[in-house]
Amino acid sequence: MGTFLFNVFVLLTLVAALGVVVNKNAVNAAMCLLLSLVGVAGLFVALNAYLLAFLLLLVYAGAIVALFLFIVMLLDTRGDARPTLHKLPLVARILAIGLVVAGVASFAARGTLPEPVIAGVPALGASLKLYAYQLFTTYLLPVQILGFLLLIAMLGVIVLSKKFEGLEDIK
Repeated sequence: MGTFLFNVFVLLTLVAALGVVVNKNAVNAAMCLLLSLVGVAGLFVALNAYLLAFLLLLVYAGAIVALFLFIVMLLDTRGDARPTLHKLPLVARILAIGLVVAGVASFAARGTLPEPVIAGVPALGASLKLYAYQLFTTYLLPVQILGFLLLIAMLGVIVLSKKFEGLEDIK
């Protein structure tokens, strides 16, 4: 049953990630991103990493996707016609496809990855008390700075997306 659920979450993650890339509508792409993150959280649960699954759903699926949707709605984007292909994007696409094929070929040539030996490794950081202690002592300043930078970025997006009336008269 565990392998079946793992494969279901892998399939959900891959299909939703493909939906993010293929979708022209930004709101539909954000919903596919949300589904992809739920699939990754399911993979974490299948691997018994419950804290990572919870944090992924809380931070990324809850906050980042919601912020992305608000930004998309503020900017009022529309799915206009796609630009024509020029030489540079075509070269970039061919290079990206070549790199992916080379990566898959090198992985296929090596075979499977060796299993790590975890029998003698102690479970460091397995308690939430240690995470909380480090978060509120060692990493308090970086977390606060990151939160402040995200606030500044959000305010900048709001100011840039606001349509000011009367600017046409200045030109």
